[in-house]
Amino acid sequence: MSKILVAYSTNSGSTAEVAQAVAAELSQAGHAVDVKPMNDVAAINGYDGVVLGAPMIFGWHDQARRFVKKHRAELAAVKTAYFACAMRLTRVEREALPPVNLTLDENLVKDQAKPGSLNLKERFTTIGYYLKSMLPSDAQPVSVAFFNGKLEMFRLKWWQAAFVMVVVNATPGDYRDFDLIKSWGRSLSQLL
Repeated sequence: MSKILVAYSTNSGSTAEVAQAVAAELSQAGHAVDVKPMNDVAAINGYDGVVLGAPMIFGWHDQARRFVKKHRAELAAVKTAYFACAMRLTRVEREALPPVNLTLDENLVKDQAKPGSLNLKERFTTIGYYLKSMLPSDAQPVSVAFFNGKLEMFRLKWWQAAFVMVVVNATPGDYRDFDLIKSWGRSLSQLL
């Protein structure tokens, strides 16, 4: 039995619910699991594995990027897995992606509208663009997952709502696939 930390940042609570679902699967598989907001994590020493999750807002949530930077040395010493919740993800034909075990919610992924050319909405939502904001240069997670998210416009700051309406063009609603999320959580039991 290993000890695993599931740390998350959340904009309006939906990513926290995804973190709880992943943690429940790891716990059910026999691991000792702590689930905490990233701001409540002082150190990750003592954990055998770490799962980090955050929403995509102009790339991986700023709090998650700061967490990875702050704990870079500690994260390099343990097995890690990352997940992100998003409202749009663009698959680009022949896009060079880092060699990482990738799980994609196929209901989230859309092919680019015009092969060879990215429009404004697609440019900031490609798999490669998102991965670039998530992956540290000195540590490679055992798995990265992109899950469909939940959008409630009234929970967003004005500038986030403007970005979602103009650039992402997302429709409010809950699009999370908890069967896929739980399946990914179970798969981490073997990887971490």
